Amino acid sequence: MPQDTTDFGFNEVPVADKAHRVRQVFDSVAPRYDLMNDLMSMGLHRVWKRFAVGLAAVRPGEWVLDLAGGTGDLTRLLAPRVGDGGRVLLADINGAMLSRGRDRLIDAGIAGNVDYLQVDAEHLPVADKSLHCVVIGFGLRNVTDKQAALGEMRRVLKPGGRALVLEFSQPVLAPLKPLYDAYSFQVLPRIGRLVAGDADSYRYLAESIRRHPDQDTLLGMLHQAGFSRCQYFHLAGGIVAVHRGYRL
Repeated sequence: MPQDTTDFGFNEVPVADKAHRVRQVFDSVAPRYDLMNDLMSMGLHRVWKRFAVGLAAVRPGEWVLDLAGGTGDLTRLLAPRVGDGGRVLLADINGAMLSRGRDRLIDAGIAGNVDYLQVDAEHLPVADKSLHCVVIGFGLRNVTDKQAALGEMRRVLKPGGRALVLEFSQPVLAPLKPLYDAYSFQVLPRIGRLVAGDADSYRYLAESIRRHPDQDTLLGMLHQAGFSRCQYFHLAGGIVAVHRGYRL
């Protein structure tokens, strides 16, 4: 039977409502999103993104989808790698985030090989077997039907193409867990209130991480979507993980 409700942080909401609620969160945080990323991770999110792009092994001339790409950090790294003969599609469901990403990339002089798409990750308006690589950074946990999104990622990849999922995950070092929980549920909402004027959205972001599948569960979901040679890499003691799978 179809599922009637889904998670929105620690709450259960009707399936049809989640995308709207997530959109409201990112409408709220978009103006200070990049500053908050730097503050929340002490700048480490930039290291994690460079690591994921390195694993993507993008080459000149390739076509790449930066899914749930938000304000364009991954696209900024990918565009020079695909060069003038390639293309990066920066895609996000949230118009405010996508607009900010476009402005940031243009200000950085990145134009000509980037296109912008406002799309739902579960229903990509992209042809079958048309892309060399799909990356999704810190976005999968906000998707209502994660399995459907992974299936779409595989569908649009050419044979030999690869998918990269960069996402918060579960610490594998026991001493990290209580510290991470204290930071997530006590410090993070306070930073959100002081810097972005929005504690609730950052409380949701912390909760959404806890509801996201752990490393091995997500690995199984990649296999279920039809990916091969799947593996994951721990970063920051498992607080972040990068999963990679290939369409063969």
